Amino acid sequence: MNREPMTLTVDLGADSYPILIGGGLLREPGRFAAGLRGRSVVVVSDSSVAPLYMRTLVDSLSGLDKQVDRFLLPAGESSKTLDNYASLLDFLLTRGHNRDVTLVALGGGVVGDLTGFAAASYQRGVGFLQVPTTLLAQVDSSVGGKTAVNHPLGKNMIGAFYQPDAVVIDTQTLATLPEREYLAGLAEVIKYGVIDDPQLFAFMESYREAILARDAQALAHIIGESCRIKAKVVAADEREQGVRAILNYGHTFGHALENLAGYGTVLHGEAVAIGMVQAADYSLRIGRLRGEHALRIKRLIGDYGLPVAPPAELGAERRTEDLVQKMLLDKKTLDSRIRLVLASQIGEVDVMYAPDQEALRSTLRAGDALCEAGAA
Repeated sequence: MNREPMTLTVDLGADSYPILIGGGLLREPGRFAAGLRGRSVVVVSDSSVAPLYMRTLVDSLSGLDKQVDRFLLPAGESSKTLDNYASLLDFLLTRGHNRDVTLVALGGGVVGDLTGFAAASYQRGVGFLQVPTTLLAQVDSSVGGKTAVNHPLGKNMIGAFYQPDAVVIDTQTLATLPEREYLAGLAEVIKYGVIDDPQLFAFMESYREAILARDAQALAHIIGESCRIKAKVVAADEREQGVRAILNYGHTFGHALENLAGYGTVLHGEAVAIGMVQAADYSLRIGRLRGEHALRIKRLIGDYGLPVAPPAELGAERRTEDLVQKMLLDKKTLDSRIRLVLASQIGEVDVMYAPDQEALRSTLRAGDALCEAGAA
């Protein structure tokens, strides 16, 4: 007998939806029923995930008497473009799909973001179901309704808030996730510990071996806790007018780095890991964060095999000024003021505008953040 999945709810009134977390859910048709609006379904996936899980999902959806189409994207961040978004819309139109269609995103954050944007805009909004297969998507991007594609000048610059009808997380898909992508997903879990939950942060410190071994019990815990925090924050602030901004811890630095390095060169989770260390470094420089907390953040990130500094080949001087310019273009920047999420201790962060531009440049200039800040 299959064990019942963990069920969480993103409480948004009429737009509330469930998050199901468990092993083997792709093979259980009933888990998808609540998230499907009509008989017509289009599963959107990519060239890496589809060979592994497309048939299983299509069989489950067909078992619910659904008419299933498939649309494939090339794998990778470089696919998250307006051209591929337009290709998906072309596919929906030429195949005759109308407003009762449900778009099902089977894959990581790129597939989920692009599919969600298409669902938000196709015929002014159609059904949308998230089936994330990467750790990063399971703990972060599949929950909360942020959908987007990238622009050459910035990440996620074109998109919409559009909540899914359900999120179905099959933790068994992580068994096939490449090691680098798995580690990148752990960066987002660490983020939740820093912004909201010291106990989750401590769990990551204490159970490193089990987590790196992808132990089922450890995974269920960190995924469940991450989704719980994300659901709570989204329910309080769906459209990022206030508290939801704390979910961007490390992201202002990280998005700038992704753009500068070239999308896909540094994985999103890797960029967030570097960004979290840089945010801790900056907080330390301006006296908001004690050295021991900053070092715990950096140490935990490094202990999980994640980068703690930008690629050396970018060069310190070019990196500094170019990153500042990229950060000024970030959609969270207002009136040319760079908005940052900064920790005051592990489990507590605030949103503020960078008050000390020289300290910010010193952080960006430092090859190995925190060393120059005197915390080592």
